[in-house]
Amino acid sequence: MDLSIVIVNWNTEDLLRDCLRTVSVAIGDLQVEVLVVDNASDDGSVAMLQKEFPWVTLIETQQNLGFSGGNNVALRRATARYVMLLNTDTLLHDDVLKDSVSWLDRHPKVGVMGPRVLNTDGSVQTSCSAFPSLRNLTMQTFGLTKITRLDRYRMTGWDRQSERHVDVISGAAMFVRRNAMQEVGLLDEAFFFYGEETDWCRRFKEANWDLVFTPIQGVTHFGNGSACKLNHRRDVLMTQGTTRLHLKHGGVPAGIACFAILAMHNLTRAMFWAAMSLLKRPGSWDRAIHFIRVTVDFRKAWPATKKSIL
Repeated sequence: MDLSIVIVNWNTEDLLRDCLRTVSVAIGDLQVEVLVVDNASDDGSVAMLQKEFPWVTLIETQQNLGFSGGNNVALRRATARYVMLLNTDTLLHDDVLKDSVSWLDRHPKVGVMGPRVLNTDGSVQTSCSAFPSLRNLTMQTFGLTKITRLDRYRMTGWDRQSERHVDVISGAAMFVRRNAMQEVGLLDEAFFFYGEETDWCRRFKEANWDLVFTPIQGVTHFGNGSACKLNHRRDVLMTQGTTRLHLKHGGVPAGIACFAILAMHNLTRAMFWAAMSLLKRPGSWDRAIHFIRVTVDFRKAWPATKKSIL
């Protein structure tokens, strides 16, 4: 088996259907298994899969296990040389699967590879980044990452037309070498929604596996497939995941510092958009309400448990 494609679904029936239609075409001559983990959806996703995609291995969970927990269920059953984590809100094009498998065959030291991912308008998506260090988070809070030449975190000054070693590759479209995964282990299920692939990438790097972005093209990512259903809770969960990252890899002082930086980030955004609403800027009040809700719920973002706000 060349490739195991793992997709975790939670109430994204229409997106999942479109994604799998493109997967079926992109497989080509490769030996591929597709495993879809349904995280206790209630929108008809399971019935749709059973009716329209009987060739897919469907794994149903009894509760929402989150991104890491859902992926791990399938990763334990994956049998191919390579594994691809793929979001439901993606479309595959061209020969992205064949080209990625061939590339990995030629680069045996690479544990994790990320292809070039595009937005729906054809622009390049920031599907790889540096680690969200305290320095990078502080620069983001103060808006310095909007200055392209200073944005070492999201690497927006790089056009993604060349290969590069990176710290983090997005789990929206991530290829992983199976024997590297067997060495490093599965995703850490303490991360429920955000930070899991960042933690995983860091563990691959610490185990001396290379993480490489390549300009292989053929993935469109819409973004916010399941996450859009979380509303302001998405930002709270992102804070929880990022804080957990720093607690795990930097200790309690780093975790507290991260939590404080992100608290400032959300509070200043709430104040800014509230001020913009007084100037009648369109959409500003909705954004202000969003960040006010995040600020009110912020105490829930300290990672005492992995499901604190769901």
